[in-house]
Amino acid sequence: MSQTMYASSVSVFKQMLGGLAANLAKAETHAAEKNIEPTAFTQARLFPDMFPLSKQVQIACDFARGVSARLAGAEVPKYDDNERTFEELRGLIARSIAFIDSFSEAQFEGAAGREVVIRPGTPKERRFDGQGYLLSYGLPQFFFHVTTAYALLRHNGIEIGKRDYMGQY
Repeated sequence: MSQTMYASSVSVFKQMLGGLAANLAKAETHAAEKNIEPTAFTQARLFPDMFPLSKQVQIACDFARGVSARLAGAEVPKYDDNERTFEELRGLIARSIAFIDSFSEAQFEGAAGREVVIRPGTPKERRFDGQGYLLSYGLPQFFFHVTTAYALLRHNGIEIGKRDYMGQY
């Protein structure tokens, strides 16, 4: 039995975003217990030219929503990406999970061969078939930002490990 595009995308996004939300909750608790200003975490960067934690979470959510919508043949929603607090970031994750959860598996029928056209930060467009888009672009981008968010939290002293990163599976 082959893996469906739905299972390869929506299920993975939900699992990893759930883990990310739980890690943000741990960071918020840690900040409160240690009397650390929460922005020390939400604005933390691994290097000055990298995005802060808040932006890493926003981009991960953008990819989860965008990839799912494109594969389902639906409109990609536009979000303001102005979340700054742990609560706002967890709310964004919850809204993103609710959005991708609104798709049925039937909407992903034929998604592997569906043409996906994107303009990744440039006027130049990129064309993929659905499977290539998911496997060579969408998932790697999503995992980069989820992993970077994890690394930022771990680097800043939040006691999380691989099980926390993986979420519920």
